[in-house]
Amino acid sequence: MRTHEIRATYDRDTITVYQAYRPEIAGPAVEHGRFVPPFSRGRMTWIKPSFLWLMSRSNWARKPGQEMILAVRITRTGWEQALGHAVPTHPDRRVFRSSDEWRARFAESVVHVQWDPERSLRGATLDARSIQVGLSRHIIDQYVDDWIVSIEDRTPLVRKIHRLLQDGQATKAKAFLPSERVYPLSADLARSIGADLA
Repeated sequence: MRTHEIRATYDRDTITVYQAYRPEIAGPAVEHGRFVPPFSRGRMTWIKPSFLWLMSRSNWARKPGQEMILAVRITRTGWEQALGHAVPTHPDRRVFRSSDEWRARFAESVVHVQWDPERSLRGATLDARSIQVGLSRHIIDQYVDDWIVSIEDRTPLVRKIHRLLQDGQATKAKAFLPSERVYPLSADLARSIGADLA
């Protein structure tokens, strides 16, 4: 069974990733179409292409500090550049020959990759894994200045889907989910981040 696949909303040039922030950061980002202060370029920021994974993590935008959900469209070139720099957060034997090799690579990495259990519409843990990508302060300028194409506030959509779920209308709720499909990776890129080969 193929479990380590990137599933995302994407087109020929861009891929959509999601982030949850407090309104003080998210509001100005939506207004300006890019991240501006008080967004910090000095700390790691995590981007996730799975909508439902972030819904589980943010409790449908109800966790403190995660009250707004942003859909950030970035270039596929930037996304694949990030993956090219990425080192998994644990010593995956499919990627590294030894723990020592992983430790040395991870200590120098500017991008982290983590595979977490994907989530169902109701938040149940699935066998499939969902990727999240951590961009360190060493590469975050490229994310903010070069890769971002647009930033949209998806909080109203999140509230709508969650309200339908609470009302027992899961089928209706599902119809509003973003369409995600398997993102194609080169064999080298897939191997380097521990993704399943096509």
